Amino acid sequence: MEESTNLASEQVDPPVIETRGLYKIFGPNPKDTRKLVDKNVPRSEVLAQTRSTAAVVNAGFKIAKSETFVIMGLSGSGKSTLVRLLNRLIEPTYGEVYIDGQDITKLNRTELRELRRSKFGMVFQQFALLPHRNVVENVEFGLEIRGAPSSQRREKAIKAIHDVGLGGYEESPIQALSGGMQQRVGLARALATNPEILFMDEAFSALDPLIRTQMQDELIELQARLNKTVVFITHDLDEALKLGDRIAIMKDGVIEQIGTPETILTEPASDYVRSFVRNVDRGKVLTADSVMTKSQAVARQKDGPSHAVRIMRQHDISSLFVVDNNRCFVGLVTIDETLEAIKKGAKTLDEIVHRDVLTVETNTLLRDMLPLSSGQKVPIPVLREDGRMVGIVTRAALLLGLSAETEAAV
Repeated sequence: MEESTNLASEQVDPPVIETRGLYKIFGPNPKDTRKLVDKNVPRSEVLAQTRSTAAVVNAGFKIAKSETFVIMGLSGSGKSTLVRLLNRLIEPTYGEVYIDGQDITKLNRTELRELRRSKFGMVFQQFALLPHRNVVENVEFGLEIRGAPSSQRREKAIKAIHDVGLGGYEESPIQALSGGMQQRVGLARALATNPEILFMDEAFSALDPLIRTQMQDELIELQARLNKTVVFITHDLDEALKLGDRIAIMKDGVIEQIGTPETILTEPASDYVRSFVRNVDRGKVLTADSVMTKSQAVARQKDGPSHAVRIMRQHDISSLFVVDNNRCFVGLVTIDETLEAIKKGAKTLDEIVHRDVLTVETNTLLRDMLPLSSGQKVPIPVLREDGRMVGIVTRAALLLGLSAETEAAV
């Protein structure tokens, strides 16, 4: 079996987390089990022959600094086992786990405890809060274990509480909080120690749908401010697509595919992944840059009307986008107005450029573009943040991008 690093579409250098040939086998015959799973023998047959189960099989991947890396799979896929291997809450059967270049499988208990205290924060589905402590006392708990002074603990705890949107609840008893608020306390407790890496195992799964959506949004906003390296475990594909910079999809202990949300949607690596993404609302994930095409039919601001007409004739179009020397978008000219400008002896396009043209940025979601495109007679220019035009989106490309059958249609 090839290592799952072959499924990763992007290089990560240097990685904050890296796994190499990582296995976790439960049962009495790990050696025989490994031989069988490496030959792609189904899990049920492996169990029958060896009385052992491979929960994680030959996992190899890298996670970059400040990346939100989502590990996604159904119950029994091995995702929670994998995250516990990354922080060595359980011991790997085979393989290596590197944190900032250090193989943590070789650390003794004291060294491992110090690593967890200094680098890791953990948030799990069960809040694991202390009911006899109020909010700020719960958030202080990790700092207390570290031996931080009382005044320092309180200051850092209050900051973390405000970071997760619970300012004003510092003295509230845990029992008085809703489930979503309790999960925020758990998140604040993890953040109070200022960890480099945040492990979140099904952190929002126990929450009501509305609260869950709010927590997802808050995590995205929090990550934009704090830039932690986040490993997030979920069984929900929509959640994975929303939160992940990259996603690893697992089945029976094997990582089927690693890629960006767009790659997972548009280039599923297996029938299993394809079945997962078939009914996903692509408009919530795909962006303008995923369906845009490059356009050579543009005029530069310095070009005259005659040159603009020549370009329109070459491409058999009746309007033309105009950019400046840095390819920043300026506007649009039409064939009728350009021909009229030639009759009047105009030497530049400045007087006939329409500047109030609908544009979108590269990260604009397709679902947000669809109502904008209604009634548009020309493609929509796609701009980078600096205003440079990088492509166009036609209505046909937009509709195909929104369709789950894009690949077949194209």
